[in-house]
Amino acid sequence: MSASSKKKLRNEQAAEKMTQRQLAEQKEAKKLKGYTIGFCAILLVLLIITVSVLSYRAVTGTGFLERNTTAATIGNHKISHAELNYYYIDAINNFTTQYGSYLSFFGLDATLPLDQQVENTETGATWADYFIDTALNNASSIYAMTDAAKAAGYTLTEEEKAEITNTIANLEFTALTRNFPDAETYLKALYGNGANMKTYRQYLENNMLAQSYYTQYAQSLTYDDAALRAAEAGKEAEYNNYTYSYYTINVESYLHNDEEADTAEHSHSAEDKAAAQKAAEADAKALSEQTIADAAAFDKAIAAMENLTGKSTLCDDYAYSSVTADFQSWVTDSARKPGDMTYVEKKSTSIDENGAEVTEVTGYYVILFTACNDNKYPLVNVRHILVSYEGGTTDATGNTVYSPEEKLAAEVEARKLLQSWEKGEKTEDAFSALANQHSDDGDGTTGGLYTDVYPGQMVPQFNDWCFDESRKPGDTGIVNTTYGSHVMFYSGDSETLYRDYLIREAKRSADVESWYNEQIAKNPITKKSTKYVETGLILSTGY
Repeated sequence: MSASSKKKLRNEQAAEKMTQRQLAEQKEAKKLKGYTIGFCAILLVLLIITVSVLSYRAVTGTGFLERNTTAATIGNHKISHAELNYYYIDAINNFTTQYGSYLSFFGLDATLPLDQQVENTETGATWADYFIDTALNNASSIYAMTDAAKAAGYTLTEEEKAEITNTIANLEFTALTRNFPDAETYLKALYGNGANMKTYRQYLENNMLAQSYYTQYAQSLTYDDAALRAAEAGKEAEYNNYTYSYYTINVESYLHNDEEADTAEHSHSAEDKAAAQKAAEADAKALSEQTIADAAAFDKAIAAMENLTGKSTLCDDYAYSSVTADFQSWVTDSARKPGDMTYVEKKSTSIDENGAEVTEVTGYYVILFTACNDNKYPLVNVRHILVSYEGGTTDATGNTVYSPEEKLAAEVEARKLLQSWEKGEKTEDAFSALANQHSDDGDGTTGGLYTDVYPGQMVPQFNDWCFDESRKPGDTGIVNTTYGSHVMFYSGDSETLYRDYLIREAKRSADVESWYNEQIAKNPITKKSTKYVETGLILSTGY
């Protein structure tokens, strides 16, 4: 391969990584969009009075028709236009606030009316339709949970009731600061003429009850060892982590062999492509047949081959779900052992001029398997005292940053606390008492205790200290994170293995989803009218 071809190959490999990252971002954006429909999304906007993304509405009329006409039914519940508008406007605000950087990717133009923009080209549904459907699905989720809560005799706690009262108080304060005569006028400006304090409080209470009961139900599910083993059976590979390296050989890099072809438009015949694929596979096969022990040796083998350049990608301790789908089954095979190598096809699917789906081989992945981690190690129990940074300045992105002097001040205070503990009884109870008195984390009653901490749960520095292989009960230390300086105390290993935690949470998630879907099925949605829903909103102005 010529020098220019090697340069092109390096550029292709860099472009491939960029494309993979962009595809991952787009996939995440689509996933985020999906999350705006259903119970989870409504929780993101609960009990938070923020600046509306939309402009305020003109306050005219009594709102009688909005409150007394049915926009939809959800099970046995009649949803008025006024109530639907709460869900509708919050759905729009939630979507644009949380995922605003992806609006153009979704095809949403903030300068055009929602009902004049097609969101679904297959059905012709507009963005207004999308947000109405989102609103109704969110309402269905809330009523499914409130019905289940009431059937179980579950009610809001005093703290939750107080939170709603505080939210109303904040609403009243915000109305005054924005030059509205009262909170109800402000509500109408946000949600339309049908809004009033009575129905909005009920909206908040329903949301709070739904969230609270959903959380309580999920936490109430417990599983004994037999249940965990049954859930694990047949899925053993899914609870392991894997270490491997892979290298991508692209077919296209074998199509150009001169300087002119590197820059000029060039159409390749089927024979050219077949020859390039054959050459790429030959190199993939030759590389995979070598005896290689680790990533460093893998990279040396790549460098030694005439047609290859660049380095392999190391995937260290990846969860099952993170292993690249094209070779997931090979990497996660129980028969796999360190040093195993193979190569698999890299494929691309497209639609031809006749509308038919066409799949072609665009390259090969060469994979080196290094290790399998069965995650059979205990979670940890740890106490800490947080000394938060004080002061700080706001940078151009809106984040608070702290000077070295401000960070040092927190660390000095943390070391003083650790020294005071060391001069005393040096017991866990003494550390707990000190945490209750001085920690900026918690409510002063937990002794700074975190139980069943799993890998990756805490920020990196905190996590690394907890899961240091040398860690033993009674260990102390100082850890600095983005939150401040932490005085650490290692209580000891948990009785729960990380593997069992993964199995338990996967089963809990599946069981909760099944239960939740059963509740949703009890509340079918029937649309009646959207006459008083502001479908012609323009996000940039509110009209």
